[in-house]
Amino acid sequence: MIVIMKQGATEVQIANVTARIEQLGCRVHLSEGKERTIIGIIGNGRPIDREQIELMDGVERTVRILRPFKLASRDFHPLDTVFAINGIQIGSRQLVVMAGPCAVESRAQLLETAHAVKEAGAHVLRGGAFKPRTSPYSFQGLGEEGLKLLAQAREETGLPIVTEVLDPQQVPLVATYADILQIGARNMQNYALLHAVGEAQRPVLLKRGMMSTIEELLMAAEYILSHGNERIILCERGIRTFEQYTRNTLDISAVPLIKQLSHLPVIVDPSHGTGKWELVEPVSRAAVAVGADGLIIEVHPHPEEALSDGAQSLKPERFATLMQSLRPVAAAVGRTL
Repeated sequence: MIVIMKQGATEVQIANVTARIEQLGCRVHLSEGKERTIIGIIGNGRPIDREQIELMDGVERTVRILRPFKLASRDFHPLDTVFAINGIQIGSRQLVVMAGPCAVESRAQLLETAHAVKEAGAHVLRGGAFKPRTSPYSFQGLGEEGLKLLAQAREETGLPIVTEVLDPQQVPLVATYADILQIGARNMQNYALLHAVGEAQRPVLLKRGMMSTIEELLMAAEYILSHGNERIILCERGIRTFEQYTRNTLDISAVPLIKQLSHLPVIVDPSHGTGKWELVEPVSRAAVAVGADGLIIEVHPHPEEALSDGAQSLKPERFATLMQSLRPVAAAVGRTL
C-alpha cells in the first residue's frame, strides 16, 4: 500500500504518518517529488486499516498495490529511477552503453579493448573475471587477477566497470573492485546472492534469466530493493525458445512493458540476445527505438581467438560504426548518446 500525501504536506505531517506506520510493525519507503510525497508501506503480513491512515493530517488518500512486486512497481514509485555512477546518469535522457570483452583474458586484450570502446563513446567497461560456463572444462575466468586488470583499465580510461559476481561469498571481493555488480542470467533467482548484493549497497545490473518471466525478473529485483538498495539496472538479454538460428530470442517487447510496470532503468544485451555479431547492430537500434535506457555489448579485438563468446563479439571498428549508427535513432526518440 502507498500513502499519497497532500500537495504541500509539512515535514511534521509526513513524520507523523511515518511514525504511525512504523508503530504498526511495517517499514516505510519515502518517495519525495517536487509536488507531493508518497509513502510506501512495506507490510508484515497483517492488515492495515486504511481509514485510520487516511484520517491523519496531510494525507490525501491511500492506494493498494496489487502486484506482487511492490518496491519495483511504478504504482509505488511513479517517477523513473535515475542515479549516477561516477558522474554517469543511469535512466536519464542519455543512453548508457556498456562495452568490453565477455571475459578478461589478458592485460593486453583488456586494455586494447578498453581504450577502443572509450574512444568510440562507451560509458562503462564490461568484462568477466568470474565466468559461469556450461562446461566445467571451459575457461572460467582469471578470478581476482581479472578484477585487478579491470581496475587498471578503469584507472587508464576513466571508465567505471561492471563485472559479474557468482555467489554471496564473492560479493565483498568483487565490490572492492567493481562499480556495478552484475547478476547473470543463470543467477537471477539465486536468492542468497540477491540478498548479498542488496546488502552491499552497490549498483546492480540484474539480467533476466534465460527461462524467466518478466514478473520473475521484477520479483528478483524486489529482493535487492528490500534491502534499501535502489540502484538497480534491469537487463533484457533474450530468453530460450525453440528457435535455432539465434542463441536466444530477444524479447524486444519486454523493454516498453517493463517500463510500464516498473520505475527501474532497463538496458538490452543484443550480444547474448542474438549470439551473432552480424545481428548486434540492427537489434541495438531496435532496442533504442523501443525505449531502452542503454545497451551492454561484447567487444573483442580478435573474436576468432576469444576464450568465450567470440561469435557474438564485435571488433572495435564495428563497435565504433555501431555507435555512430545509434545516434540518429536516439535523436529520433528524444534521447542522446
